[in-house]
Amino acid sequence: MNTQFTGLQKPALVNAIVWMTLASGIINLLWGVIAVHSLWWTIICIPFAILPTVLGIFEVIYAAKLMSSPPQMVQPSTNIAILEIIAILAGNVFSVVVGILSLVFYNDVTVRDYFARLNGSDPLAPVPPVPPTPPAPEEPPFHEDDSPKS
Repeated sequence: MNTQFTGLQKPALVNAIVWMTLASGIINLLWGVIAVHSLWWTIICIPFAILPTVLGIFEVIYAAKLMSSPPQMVQPSTNIAILEIIAILAGNVFSVVVGILSLVFYNDVTVRDYFARLNGSDPLAPVPPVPPTPPAPEEPPFHEDDSPKS
């Protein structure tokens, strides 16, 4: 058992990602099972019915990893968020909303810091702005008339 991360507190946005992903996973599983059972006779619709089922499995596994205590080393899953948006092909609007919110939350500084600390890298420190350098003094232009005469 790895006790390295026991003191690591999850930010509220990470908890929101966990619960939204879990809810979306359960809805996608139900949506996919119902769609497969109702559309089993049409070959064209089967791929659109299988997408939510497979996505739901991945979402539940990812949410379980984020919920575990102590937390497991997990990267932000933008792939799952993008697949949630693509789930509009199956008619699941809830999954699209969760995918968009997840992508927005993954870009938050506290969420990025949490995942950076969770994965053992240094948290992202803000980069201080570079102070402006004063311009170099300009030399007067050289004219042929100004040259010394010998």
